[in-house]
Amino acid sequence: MIKPNQMHASAITSTPIPNSHFRLQYSKAAPIRARLWASILSFAAVANRATMATTTASSSSNSRGGAFTTLKETVTFEKEIKKSKFIALAASVSDEQSAFSFLSQVRDARATHNCWAYKVGDQYRSNDDGEPSGTAGKPIQSAIESSGIDRVMVVVIRYFGGIKLGTGGLVRAYGGVTSECLRNAPTHLVKSKVRMGVEVPFDLIGILYHQLQSFQAEDIKQDYETGKDGITMVTFRVDFDRVEKLEDAIKTNCSRELVFYK
Repeated sequence: MIKPNQMHASAITSTPIPNSHFRLQYSKAAPIRARLWASILSFAAVANRATMATTTASSSSNSRGGAFTTLKETVTFEKEIKKSKFIALAASVSDEQSAFSFLSQVRDARATHNCWAYKVGDQYRSNDDGEPSGTAGKPIQSAIESSGIDRVMVVVIRYFGGIKLGTGGLVRAYGGVTSECLRNAPTHLVKSKVRMGVEVPFDLIGILYHQLQSFQAEDIKQDYETGKDGITMVTFRVDFDRVEKLEDAIKTNCSRELVFYK
């Protein structure tokens, strides 16, 4: 972590995307920051949809599902260290493709370096973008791991100020701004959904639907073409950690032996 006497902070908290105009601290940075905010805003909506889609898809390949903590919104954090300006930008990403999409939208060709790292489950990647090997991408990645946040990418943009930081200084700078960016960032827990199905007699549909609503099941569909008289197939999605309890509740309230599909 960077010592207080080694840096001057131009921002001390992670800043969520604003819905209105923001104040610029440096007039020279106006075009750069305006472009960055425009890129972040355009990426945010796409990222949210992609995260939900991937969560659903991953549950179909693993019936046990899972849960992870990710960013609720895109955040940024700025710090000036020995006249070099570091801007950290973090966003929720669903896979490698969305990570590189975020990078392409926020990277600044006029900056000295655009270093980055991302984590999606067990998949990690990082890049030093011209900084000495291991002094930028890896510290960013380590800060992501320490944060406990998953499906996230952090890009740290550096504008060189004329003073070299040295290997240790770079590690502390890139790791430090990433940690600060993620420390107060708003997060939320995302639970994967498991798709299930159950065959029920027509007279039990009302009881079944009551249980599905109680367990906040989603995407409920009904198919009468089961080839069995008086039987319909109802499919739905439910949080992975509610599967067994929902099955037990349905069996108990219907008082029948029912066939479940996953």
